[in-house]
Amino acid sequence: MKTHCNQKRFEFQTENSRKIIAHFNGGNICSDSGGVLLQQTERITGIISQFAECFTDHRNPDLSEHTVKELIAQRIYALALGYEDINDHDQLRNDPLLAVLVGKKDPTGKDRIRKRDKGKSLAGKSTLNRLELTPVRATHKSRYKKITVNKRAVDAFFTNMFLQSYDKPPSTIVLDLDATDDPIHGHQLGRFFHGYYGNYCYLPLYIFCGEHLLCARLRPSDIDASAGSVKELESIVSQIRSRWPDVRIIIRADSGFCREEIMFWCEANNVDYILGLAKNERLKKEIVKELQKAKELYRQSSQASRVYKDFEYQTLKSWSKARRVIGKAEYLQKGANPRFIVTSISTKQTDAKTLYEDQYCARGDMENRIKEQQLFLFANRTSAATMRANQLRLWFSSVAYTLLNALRRLGLKGTKLAGAQCNTIRLKLLKIGAQIKVTVRKVWVSLSESYPYQQVFQQVYENIRRLCPIPMRC
Repeated sequence: MKTHCNQKRFEFQTENSRKIIAHFNGGNICSDSGGVLLQQTERITGIISQFAECFTDHRNPDLSEHTVKELIAQRIYALALGYEDINDHDQLRNDPLLAVLVGKKDPTGKDRIRKRDKGKSLAGKSTLNRLELTPVRATHKSRYKKITVNKRAVDAFFTNMFLQSYDKPPSTIVLDLDATDDPIHGHQLGRFFHGYYGNYCYLPLYIFCGEHLLCARLRPSDIDASAGSVKELESIVSQIRSRWPDVRIIIRADSGFCREEIMFWCEANNVDYILGLAKNERLKKEIVKELQKAKELYRQSSQASRVYKDFEYQTLKSWSKARRVIGKAEYLQKGANPRFIVTSISTKQTDAKTLYEDQYCARGDMENRIKEQQLFLFANRTSAATMRANQLRLWFSSVAYTLLNALRRLGLKGTKLAGAQCNTIRLKLLKIGAQIKVTVRKVWVSLSESYPYQQVFQQVYENIRRLCPIPMRC
């Protein structure tokens, strides 16, 4: 007769006489039950489905248990829910609710073919890893890694998601460009030391329009910050104008993008620009009087003082013509702080102060979007050996951001979380404990009665339901 060991229990002491006794015997409980809101957002927008169409599956379908769409959905939902590593999926593959989000017919995994996979409805880390490690020229004759990605299709996908988010064309859009460091700590392909950031890193290029991500291009760091910008803009602007021919487009960036190639392209393609301009002695001489005036104003008020000057300027060699430059003569407690921008927007359209303070300075919000993706959606998890694999990881993170942003835009509208960042949305709306019960026809999700944001959850549900009434046939 076999003896059965008692299940391990955990005892904790409290401040009073009661003890805390913990067991892993609560049944099938999930801590990510708010993910059902993400799944319904996907039903409305088709973000994951459209992204999956950028991949080609050369595998034999009769020998494959997980479709490309399922693999991609599993990876993206996990990132959105806070699981940054592909190794996490060896535990997540047992999660029936994640299987429901992914679209598995049997979320319990009882229909798996191999005995060792029974009860594990989702793919493990090895299967998911093949998405990243498939070589560019893989075909159906390749042995293991046979899922390829079309880079041009992915580029078009992000712009399409942006275009689809509007019911009618806006009159003006602003495209923000920026480069940031992505530190790496191994010997990945494309590894270089960057003197400004003081470490080995990649130098990805981002393009946003408000909260919408249009480009996330992984690049080595031994290049100029603006490298490849014109190529990306050509593709994005062409795609936008094919749908919205009359929209006015403005690009905005810091001085790292103030290059003749970019300005010349904008002028030739009816695109306006507002770019930071690195200060030099010639520029500072242009605003000597304005700096003196700002200094006097500061002495009178003890408050930061700014005086603007509008003038034409041309570099000695690099620029092909003179352009409108706005000088900000600023005086602070620490002393003079002169700043400059160059723009194609005329003085008749916008005055200097408005252009600098209201339009150029607004680009700072883009940096928050980049931080949101890197810190909370793990865009900096570029530890694979090749640039291709790391670019794919960056894209997965970008799609997870796009999905969460869609939830924020469509579901959180009118709620107190309408302006929340991705980590706050995850913590307060997605990380909900629930008991999961799978029957033949239904999946019962019994949410925690002590969940503190039930009213917000209800509002988000109603917002989504209005956009795509049940039954979901959008």
